[in-house]
Amino acid sequence: MPRRRLLVLVLLGFASGLPLFLTGSTLKAWMTDEGLSLATIGLFSFVTLPYSLKVFWAPFLDRYALPGLGRRRGWMLAMQGAMAGALMLLAQSQPHLGLLRVVLLALAVAVTSATFDIAVDAWRAEALDQKHLGLGNSIHIAAYRVAMLVSGGLAMILAQVFGWRTTYLLMAVLTGLGMVGTWLATNTDTVARAPRSLQEAVMGPLKDLLQRKGIGLLLAFAMFYKLGDWLAEAMTMPFLMRGIGFTKMQIGTVQKTTAMVAIILGGLIGGWMLLRMSLRKALWICGFVQAGSILGFWAISLLGRHLPLLVVANTLENLAYGMGSSALVALLMGSCNRSYTGTQYALFSALTALPRTLFAGMTGFMADWYGWKLYFPVCAAAAIPGLLLLLLWDRWGLPETDEA
Repeated sequence: MPRRRLLVLVLLGFASGLPLFLTGSTLKAWMTDEGLSLATIGLFSFVTLPYSLKVFWAPFLDRYALPGLGRRRGWMLAMQGAMAGALMLLAQSQPHLGLLRVVLLALAVAVTSATFDIAVDAWRAEALDQKHLGLGNSIHIAAYRVAMLVSGGLAMILAQVFGWRTTYLLMAVLTGLGMVGTWLATNTDTVARAPRSLQEAVMGPLKDLLQRKGIGLLLAFAMFYKLGDWLAEAMTMPFLMRGIGFTKMQIGTVQKTTAMVAIILGGLIGGWMLLRMSLRKALWICGFVQAGSILGFWAISLLGRHLPLLVVANTLENLAYGMGSSALVALLMGSCNRSYTGTQYALFSALTALPRTLFAGMTGFMADWYGWKLYFPVCAAAAIPGLLLLLLWDRWGLPETDEA
């Protein structure tokens, strides 16, 4: 793979991953510092709803182009600029005086980020040939997760030292890295033609999916495979800060160090598994690892504030994320019709994110009802439906691979 394309994949993956925690766990940490109730903090999960609804405007991006940089790059650059502006305004907000302003600006970040994801996922599918698609996806996921560590762990450290305003301003500046990737990316307009009408852009991908055998099972799997992860992640930060008493510096340092190693190792293990065994078997193994990693936080709830436990739990969570995401993206990207990759992958990824928003919005109430010692086992149990769907693999209508 050319070095320039490798650099572009890294920068665009970083740009995709940076905003997620800034409207998720990092924002919830800020709200925890502001003294908001667990129920209110949990409701902030609904801010990320655009990641699940983006499929509704994905056909618009397939059909129309902004002038200057081509169909994919034009939308990417416009959304990055809007995202940076929304983050700068969010940094200047005072939640205890204007909570509605915080909600609206966080929603703006989520909308622009979700729209950027539509364009960059479509660009990746068009720019990479089949031979390099798996490698390109792995690089994207690794850079994506590194960005999440920056907007998660590093942001926590910066917030304790410099405050939340400076932290969010710096995150806005870092969006410029992704803009460099957009400028360096090749124009893919000649690779895949735009639909001739908006109707074709909407109906073509849907008709293709509805005609497939077992599509309902595949879509259900996309929704439930990472449900346990999403429920646990939604309340991890309030749990560690308020429930256990770890400082922002402790949490940030662990996420910035051990998590970085774990995500790289998880990606390597996931890549090795996909080369050595069938996709079905890899999904089984990664699913069990994901569910098991949640129990690391359950152990903390039982044993209390011990930094080595936090290191172990955070390492397992990031290792599982790297493995599970690699397998899931390989499944979903491989299930797309190349003629409609933009909209179809937006649908798949939106369904994957949907439980994070709809179910995670109730996690604050769940934490209050169950208490921390029961909350994380419930999250681990929520991973079971996705694993059970793997028993129906033969009905999904997917190409069979050798069972290694």
